Amino acid sequence: MFLLTIAALAWLALHLLLAGPLRAPVAGRLGEKAFRGLFSALSVLSLAALILAWRAAPWVPLWAPPGWARGLAIAGMLPALLLFAGALIKPNPTAVGGERAMAAGPRGLQRVTRHPMLWSFALWAALHLQARGDLAGLLFFGSLGLVSLAGMPSIDAKLARRDPAAWQAMAAGSAILPFAAILAGRAPFRPAEIGWLTPLLALALWLALLAGHGALFGSPLV
Repeated sequence: MFLLTIAALAWLALHLLLAGPLRAPVAGRLGEKAFRGLFSALSVLSLAALILAWRAAPWVPLWAPPGWARGLAIAGMLPALLLFAGALIKPNPTAVGGERAMAAGPRGLQRVTRHPMLWSFALWAALHLQARGDLAGLLFFGSLGLVSLAGMPSIDAKLARRDPAAWQAMAAGSAILPFAAILAGRAPFRPAEIGWLTPLLALALWLALLAGHGALFGSPLV
């Protein structure tokens, strides 16, 4: 469990510190391009270490998940994959170089939340965490989910600094919290903008995970 704890702390430090308050001074010394390359490499190595440490960690139960927890995880992965598929298919205004899409305003699932990819990861982590109830799961899924949630306001702040005008267009019709902009009347919900490919891809991924979770990850479903 010691190695998993170190790996989780390294993952958190990398994304909450190096990508946060330490980013400006480090990028100022290295240059923006070098910083992005370094951060990408460290992220891959840190994630690999986290996965390997989690797979090798012993089972230490913390709580007994209720009987419906597994069913909730299975059902909840469908909307999580819908968000994931939507983030893959539609242009991502929050990505580097997404200023044009951001200035055009939110569309499709971006009206639901402007961070569909991060919400898909956060939901995935929360669903698995509640269904397992063990210490290794808490460290693994908890650290991944926390970084996903913390990344949303951090990305918003960077976008606002990078292109204030484009950011205003994006922020006016979207929100971090899913459906918040729609319920507030700032964004219409237009399923036609989502199209058929996004839910079809999400359903295909969900069925593939139902069939192959044990073979892929060494455990049935969760």
